[in-house]
Amino acid sequence: MADARKVQRPLSPFMIGPYYRPQLTSISSITIRITGIATIGTVFLLVCWLLAAASSAEAFAIMDGLLTSILGDVLLTLATWAIWYHVLGRLRHLVWDMGYLLDIPASETMAKGMFIGATLLTLITVFVV
Repeated sequence: MADARKVQRPLSPFMIGPYYRPQLTSISSITIRITGIATIGTVFLLVCWLLAAASSAEAFAIMDGLLTSILGDVLLTLATWAIWYHVLGRLRHLVWDMGYLLDIPASETMAKGMFIGATLLTLITVFVV
């Protein structure tokens, strides 16, 4: 028989606030998903650029002007960060799949390393390449 007393519990662990404290590993996991979607948007922009190059000189000038403007530089730099972060996230999951570094302190260190690593790799890509 069910207990007649109803306990007030959160409906899901995603109720940020008094019920759920975001952890570095969960934020990192959500960021991996966001960077995956951002990468699709970047691919869309680059395909538009290639299609414009194949269509006409005027269309290419518009798309090339967009991607080489300050806005384009910001978008492509953020896209580079997203790609690097996503790559590092996949490497982290590969390490986990092999059964290594599964404890919480190591996972949090890897999450911090992903943010720092993606930023450093983006700076190297932007300024060296």
